[in-house]
Amino acid sequence: MLQILNFILMTKETKSWILLILLACIWGSSFILMKKGMFTASNEPIFSDPQVGALRMVIAGLVLLPFAFKCYKKIQTFKEFFCLAIVGFTGNFFPAFLFTYAETGISSGYAGMLNSFTPIFTMLIGFLVFKNKLTLIQFIGLIIGSLGIVLLVNNAAVQPEHIQIKSSLLPVLAVVLATFFYGISLNYIKYTLQKFQAIEITSLAFGIIFIPSVIVALLLGTTETIQTNSFALQGLFYISILSIVGTALAVMLFNIVIANSSTLFASSVTYFIPIVAVFIGLAFGEKITLGQVGAMVVILLGVFVANYWKVLKEKMF
Repeated sequence: MLQILNFILMTKETKSWILLILLACIWGSSFILMKKGMFTASNEPIFSDPQVGALRMVIAGLVLLPFAFKCYKKIQTFKEFFCLAIVGFTGNFFPAFLFTYAETGISSGYAGMLNSFTPIFTMLIGFLVFKNKLTLIQFIGLIIGSLGIVLLVNNAAVQPEHIQIKSSLLPVLAVVLATFFYGISLNYIKYTLQKFQAIEITSLAFGIIFIPSVIVALLLGTTETIQTNSFALQGLFYISILSIVGTALAVMLFNIVIANSSTLFASSVTYFIPIVAVFIGLAFGEKITLGQVGAMVVILLGVFVANYWKVLKEKMF
């Protein structure tokens, strides 16, 4: 009880950092959960990549549906409905399918690394569409963080033997497109849905995409796979964790971070995700190198400069 009270009494800034680190741990592990929903440990196929994406949205939608029914009356204009639909499709629906497709051709750790494009798209969309101003120090922080991402990608972990990497660039481009959608969603949440609380945005957005998700799942023959594949229950177990913790709960926490901070700060969670993804990869046969450690330090430096340098400078000088 005392721990809960202390958390409530924390400043918004402290809460945001705690939630950011928690989200990095959740989303950093989500990539391997996607893979586990598609393949067994011996690389036997379970669900196809679009089936995993559809099931992820259906299960998360089911969990959040009661909350959506409770607060749907808060939508008072078509513009609000449209903005929530944008958030639902660009922040959840489309990326769910893009990421699972990407993981048919690249490792979970590499997908986590590529996810770090999100802050760049968030910055560009915020600047170009929503006229959000960026300070010079924030821009420098983004450049440093982006350099760390490049270094991390160039020092990508050695893959387990059972993962077959496709030579095509399509899986990589799928992740890049997903991060572009994330950038759109982040800005819409911050600049068009201020009157809604985090749980309302999350539940209503998933409520809007729930029916399309169910339709897609049925069209993809997901029920037949559940009935005929002997590993289906195993796959559903991992997908359920991914849906409930890695999607429904995580998106809710993420929306709280957006409400309490800036879109740039919220999107910086994707700088930490590769770090988590790489360490989780160690348990699945990947190796960590000195170059990766150096890249992680550069990434953390970029996050610090973009979010804390101004505050630290004011306190010191």
